[in-house]
Amino acid sequence: MKATRLRAAGLAVALLGTLVAGTPASAAPDTTTIPTTTDCTTDPATPKRQFRAMWISSVVNIDWPTKASQTAPDRIATQQAEYLGWLDLAQKLHHNAVVVQVRPTADAFWPSPHEPWSEYLTGVRGQDPGWDPLAFLVTEAHKRNLEFHAWFNPYRISMPAPGGAGADITKLAPGHPARQHPEWTFAYPPAGVAGSRLYYNPGLPEVREFVQTAMMDAVQRYDIDGVHFDDYFYPYPSGTHQVPDDATFAAHNRGFTDKADWRRDNINLLIREMNDRIKAAKPWVKFGVSPFGIWRNKSVDPLGSDTTGSQSYDIISADTRKWIKEEWIDYVVPQLYWYIGQYPAADYARLVPWWAEQVRGTRVQLYIGQADYKSGEPAYGPYWMNPRELSDHLTLNRSYPEVLGNVHFSAVQVKANRLGATDIYAAEHYSRPALPPRMTHLPAKPLLFPVVTRVERSADGVRLSWRQPADGHGPLGTATSYAIYRFDGNGPVDPCGFADAAHLVGTVRADATTDVQSWRDETATPGATYTYAVTALDRLWNESAPSPVRVVR
Repeated sequence: MKATRLRAAGLAVALLGTLVAGTPASAAPDTTTIPTTTDCTTDPATPKRQFRAMWISSVVNIDWPTKASQTAPDRIATQQAEYLGWLDLAQKLHHNAVVVQVRPTADAFWPSPHEPWSEYLTGVRGQDPGWDPLAFLVTEAHKRNLEFHAWFNPYRISMPAPGGAGADITKLAPGHPARQHPEWTFAYPPAGVAGSRLYYNPGLPEVREFVQTAMMDAVQRYDIDGVHFDDYFYPYPSGTHQVPDDATFAAHNRGFTDKADWRRDNINLLIREMNDRIKAAKPWVKFGVSPFGIWRNKSVDPLGSDTTGSQSYDIISADTRKWIKEEWIDYVVPQLYWYIGQYPAADYARLVPWWAEQVRGTRVQLYIGQADYKSGEPAYGPYWMNPRELSDHLTLNRSYPEVLGNVHFSAVQVKANRLGATDIYAAEHYSRPALPPRMTHLPAKPLLFPVVTRVERSADGVRLSWRQPADGHGPLGTATSYAIYRFDGNGPVDPCGFADAAHLVGTVRADATTDVQSWRDETATPGATYTYAVTALDRLWNESAPSPVRVVR
């Protein structure tokens, strides 16, 4: 057993005497909560809770759907199969969430009343794909008990020509809001310059209202678990070109005299207001941002990091540190796309502790954005030719308890597994399932624990069945999924065995169509004696006490 027995006498007394071999299904329930990791010695390689996900990018068809699927004879079936393949990969790697881009360029992967269908579904801007992709994406993720975080880009309207519309507003889908309100937009770099594209102007109050309304449509209509922004706010600088917002500043400066401060406040308003609207509509939906990995350099600001690279506070008007300190977001995923080593611009080993310090004492959770796309690519330098580089990142993270997970960019790169890097970090860090971290500041109600009614062997493993007592607490007190724990032998179960993932063999989504839930343990060894326990989880991964155990021989 990896989790070591501590305070054995007190914990053993707390556990019911009925938790022994042959416990009948009608045994009195255990009212003890699962001990925290501070009560037990746990294995850092098998954390019970850790956010694990990969970004699935739709813009320019990076990950899903592929361009090839746009012209497939059965396009819908092909795109659905492609997505299910990504979920297969997520499950194989013991991920517990996916972050899927559903509004890449002021468009939609659902039938939005506000914005046109995304061109990345059919290859044609505004063309109805003939199905509701977002409904499918969410439903299929939940079937596998994966959280679904809907990834939106607030301001980007187009990608550069020739593949995108560039700065030509007439190339957008007919009826596009930007065509109806060209005064809401600007081109950057200027039209005619390579790389030019269109953006909504963040300084306009009507733009801020519109983009929030467009994104909230998905929050209100679909059972998403999180809203996710990346690092695209004001555009990244291009040469010496300036963002053309002098007139906007003059008309809507709200008393600011410094344009840089005003721009940052425009983005602050977006973040704060979006969080307020999400929580007003669905208090359980998480809101997270994945910013560029450097807020400010210490040489410029004593609160900054020991780095010399570009500063998101200055170049894209993203005051991420303020969002954390004000707790306008639930989680932050800085894109720490640099190696561990003597790299003065941005050393991974210097940035992780800086970000850990920023979230310390706040309710904001810290996950790290990992650069799987650099692994095995010579163009990024010799450090990235080390197959252990990414695994070393995750090992370093263990030294900082504030780091509660990782998000990998992006799905195609995770699957590529160059140098075997994915296999290495998966084996060393994701060898067991894990539950997403709890967010104790979000609303919840106590969960009753399940009662296992049957455990039986079959040719394909061990099948468990259980019932969930009615709780009467409504959505916030309802079991959304279950965690299954397996212990060798038929002896009493040490409560510390629930403290890490050493005995967590799987999770399963609750089936709302039946009172009896079930799950099959396909990894059980024929003839081995096991003791099983099941816990209930709500939609925010708060966990009930364990069920009375059941033994199978």
